Amino acid sequence: MCNDRLYKYLDASGGLNMLDHSTLMFTNATQLNDPFDCHPAYIHFSRGMSTPYKGLPPETVSWLEYNKGLQRRDKTYICSLSKIYDSILMWSYYNKHQGICIGLDMEKTRKYLNRMMGLFLGCPEMEVVYRDVVNDPAPMNEPIDFLRYHFATKAKEWQHEQEVRLITYDPSSMYMRLLPGQYEEDPSFCTKLTRIFQKKKEESYMDWKEVRAFLDIGGECFESVYLGVNLNKKNEETKEKIIEAARKCNPDIKIYQMTIDPEAFRLKEEQI
Repeated sequence: MCNDRLYKYLDASGGLNMLDHSTLMFTNATQLNDPFDCHPAYIHFSRGMSTPYKGLPPETVSWLEYNKGLQRRDKTYICSLSKIYDSILMWSYYNKHQGICIGLDMEKTRKYLNRMMGLFLGCPEMEVVYRDVVNDPAPMNEPIDFLRYHFATKAKEWQHEQEVRLITYDPSSMYMRLLPGQYEEDPSFCTKLTRIFQKKKEESYMDWKEVRAFLDIGGECFESVYLGVNLNKKNEETKEKIIEAARKCNPDIKIYQMTIDPEAFRLKEEQI
């Protein structure tokens, strides 16, 4: 089922860069905040998938496919979106109500998704399925079936997120980059970035899983921006920069200030 609007929760710095550069940010599947996410340990490969390992014991097949699953995970990048913009929980643990939530017009965004070239053409849009237990998968002869099962299944505790994922596998290196000033306002990321490049200097390689991938999209894709309840209390200057960047990105964008509903435990939006 296609969704007309999807939403991206971000801290203020990440949201400002997304608007300034008209991009979607993808994170490597190994870097997600849930350690169970996309992990192949929960797939019983020997009973659910057709394999080329004729005559091998199920345990051997499972071990071989498990390691292939780890390799797939290393090369998979995910852009996590949501069907909702007013989740108190998501505002809390993604940006402590000090960031923003960006609304995407998915009809306009989809025309850009096939530009992220990986193993397959395009960038599938998958609704996450939430389960208590990962059951044995049905036979999956098509790559997209495995991708959907492996990378769009999460624990039921996360179902409040109503997540929809954009997924790309082994994207071209032209999409792997750091945006100008991306981490300037986040000292922890500056430290992390220093560590990454120090590792490259010392060991002659970079762990690209720690670097984001970006897909350029048009400004018309940005339909709305929601400002966190605490954003104006913390940094009025940042708030004004976000509003300016949003209107420059798309003059028709709708901008809302999130507020606390005095009559219930919920958020309300007021258009600016």
